Amino acid sequence: MKAMLLKKPAPIEESPLELVNISEPNIGPKDILIKNSVCGVCHTDLHIVEGEIEMHKSPVIPGHQIVGQVYAIGNAVKKFVVGDRICIAWLNSSCGICEFCKSGRENLCDSARFTGYDSDGGYAEFTAISEDFAYPISNALDDYHTAPLLCAGIIGYRALNLCGVTSNNRLGLYGFGASAHIIIQIAKYIGCEVYVFTRSENHKIFAKELGAVWTGFAEDSPPELMDCSIIFAPSGKIVPAALHALKKGGTLALAGIYMTPIPEMDYNLIYGERIIKSVTNSTRQDAIELLNLAFKIPIKTAIEVFPLKEANTVLKRLKNSKIRGSAVLEIS
Repeated sequence: MKAMLLKKPAPIEESPLELVNISEPNIGPKDILIKNSVCGVCHTDLHIVEGEIEMHKSPVIPGHQIVGQVYAIGNAVKKFVVGDRICIAWLNSSCGICEFCKSGRENLCDSARFTGYDSDGGYAEFTAISEDFAYPISNALDDYHTAPLLCAGIIGYRALNLCGVTSNNRLGLYGFGASAHIIIQIAKYIGCEVYVFTRSENHKIFAKELGAVWTGFAEDSPPELMDCSIIFAPSGKIVPAALHALKKGGTLALAGIYMTPIPEMDYNLIYGERIIKSVTNSTRQDAIELLNLAFKIPIKTAIEVFPLKEANTVLKRLKNSKIRGSAVLEIS
């Protein structure tokens, strides 16, 4: 099969992903083999490729927003049959027996494994996974527009829930890429006022088109204080600025797997019972709820589609905020 393989992390400008021909993955009794149609491109992929988060598997095929069809099944598979439309997200497996798994927090499982990180992902023609960590797709959602929901949507949805957002809240979104352009649609559906902080003028225009009541830079003071905010940008220096714009008792969620160091800051920025929460991975329940909500609203993802062989170019564009909405690789 064709795949974009990462052998050694390097700056994306050096095009570290190599187009290779390798064998299809093997499957066990409970596994399914998926013939990938598309794979969304996530900022986490960029962090892995550039080595900002340590590689767990080497070499590895990145990609964890996968949509395709069941191509083969193990002899113990019960949930799917060959030909089913299916999708895969970031969480690839968990132990099921630890205190976190038993309490519905499998995202915190110490033995959790992740797609495109601990196991080969979707920048390839085929991917294998346990049937317990794959999801059926409504026929109302097409492959291309579903892909960005599978991490950008899911992790943003979890961040929104951790903030405790309710109707009439003012919500601040820092960074306006794949996650934020999905979450603004959910927030508007709930009844929030959304304020967007981004350095990109094009992203400011896009945010206004999707219903933002105000846009500015992260360092700007919005006309009103936020009830809650989410930082999607991987920049720790934004944290003090976001706290400065947050009401007493408000929650700031940090929705990235990686962030540059948070600078030393005055205690008064968190005094007043302001809360900072990190968003760590996601659960299968998050995925199920988000996919159902996407159909109900409905969420309309903005996408740019590229062939698999252009994965390096796409990640460069992502790094430089040159993607409107989400990038999707067309596999087959």
